[in-house]
Amino acid sequence: MHFPDLPALAEPDLAARVQHALDHKTKPLGALGRIEALALQLALVQGVERPVLREPQLVVYAADHGLSRRGVSAYPREVTPQMVANMLAGGAAVSVLARQQGLRLTIADCGVDAPLAEGALDLRVAAGTADASTGPAMSAEQARQALHQGMALVERLPGNALLLGEMGIGNTSSASLLMQRLTGLPLADCVGRGTGLDDAGLARKLAVLAEALAANAAAQSPLEVGTALGGFEILTMAGSVIAAAAGRRVVVVDGFITTAAVALAEALRPGVLAACVFAHRSAEGPHARWLDRLGARPLLDLDLRLGEGSGAALAWPLLTAACALLADMASFESAGVSNRD
Repeated sequence: MHFPDLPALAEPDLAARVQHALDHKTKPLGALGRIEALALQLALVQGVERPVLREPQLVVYAADHGLSRRGVSAYPREVTPQMVANMLAGGAAVSVLARQQGLRLTIADCGVDAPLAEGALDLRVAAGTADASTGPAMSAEQARQALHQGMALVERLPGNALLLGEMGIGNTSSASLLMQRLTGLPLADCVGRGTGLDDAGLARKLAVLAEALAANAAAQSPLEVGTALGGFEILTMAGSVIAAAAGRRVVVVDGFITTAAVALAEALRPGVLAACVFAHRSAEGPHARWLDRLGARPLLDLDLRLGEGSGAALAWPLLTAACALLADMASFESAGVSNRD
């Protein structure tokens, strides 16, 4: 499958000019800490000395998973379409935060096991994936369709920032399987309690996921792994991440499942990580390990484990602040303030 070329997101000359500007603002050297690093990253993603964030798009990618019928979640499968309806009605956490932050919210149905909800964007591949514990979660054609639809979605969205969200009962299982295959870590290190499993539920989840890994042991390439173990929403999201990076859009990554999509995107098209800002470290145990593997430093650590894009929305003001400080904060010279010796 063909993926678009990526622009140079690490331009040394541009980085030097932006760092010089940051170093000469009216503050002690490095005093704004990681906000300075964030400002530099945003400048490099956009390829300009003064980045500006326009028309940010928060997209929630929703789909169902065949594994959910194996008891891997504390919630029933019916919750996926119910929560999609709640988001569209404005009652979900992500709906509230999107309104509060001025983010345009799109709910993309990538494969919910229910009729398309009014107001949802139709990116349906099928009514949920197959049960990955007995074979591939989807066909190769379905995987290509999901990736292509994710790329096409970004190309028609306005703005230059994409915030990732997701909804799908069973998707922490899919994310855990992808983590295991993409990192090589032991399965137990890749599995958390998801929506709140007790000890017996966690043991059952581990057993089912071990079956899925065994049933799909032949999958080797990143595309084969995504096809065998992914969800429609995860592959669609991965396509969107690739297109966003190719189009110099900043990608704001939420929690565990969106990290799975970004890691898959990086495996498919190396270099997309440079466009990604990781919003927070989830309370879902494996997330911190995966962030470490990716070399990612999240902006927030609030014990969040909701998903939906809630962490991405909460982190958004830090991105706008970084741009404002880089653009509007005076230099020592312009303000007539004495610099250090």
